[in-house]
Amino acid sequence: MQHFKLEEIMDMERRKRATLINYLSGFKSANLIGTKSKEGQLNVAVFNSVIHIGANPPYFGFILRPITVPRHTYQYINETGYYTINHIHKSFYQAAHQTSAKYDTNISEFEAVGITPEFKGDFFAPYVRESHIQMGMELKEIHKIECNNTFLVIGKAVEIWLPDNSIDEDGHICLSDQKTVAIGGLDTYYETSKLDRLEYARLQQNS
Repeated sequence: MQHFKLEEIMDMERRKRATLINYLSGFKSANLIGTKSKEGQLNVAVFNSVIHIGANPPYFGFILRPITVPRHTYQYINETGYYTINHIHKSFYQAAHQTSAKYDTNISEFEAVGITPEFKGDFFAPYVRESHIQMGMELKEIHKIECNNTFLVIGKAVEIWLPDNSIDEDGHICLSDQKTVAIGGLDTYYETSKLDRLEYARLQQNS
């Protein structure tokens, strides 16, 4: 096996190091986060860091990079308190990836890459119409991570939208049936397939 000490990792070319380290956490979720400014400017951006925080109530978090350059997602969430999380599916992963380009503030990534904004009811932020699994989020906390100046954004899901008949009696959603994709590293997309579904783990009783 190859062995890398920290000094060797830090001596790697910057982009190679970033790619390598991003792969080490394994497959990651692939989501588009939709936002809208107070003035009505729409924004959508790909994120591979959405994580489950808790289920009662439903909290989710994601990581934002340092705000040393304009971060429209951070800006719009911070000023309005609302955003959406939308699964990326096989049918539009290439367009979703293109949202990571550095568009100017006055350009909507929705329009630039051909993804459709969708407003539902009176919810403030735009959903992604192409997404089968959508969550409307209300900002609860933003924590600065001091060691590298990134931010953990935590929100509460105040509404969810799912396809008809996609949930079984236990609340299980088969993500592969919905064609939800996963991300490896920063730019590699994977199809998913269900390997197995195991029972809730309990200690075995000695006979």
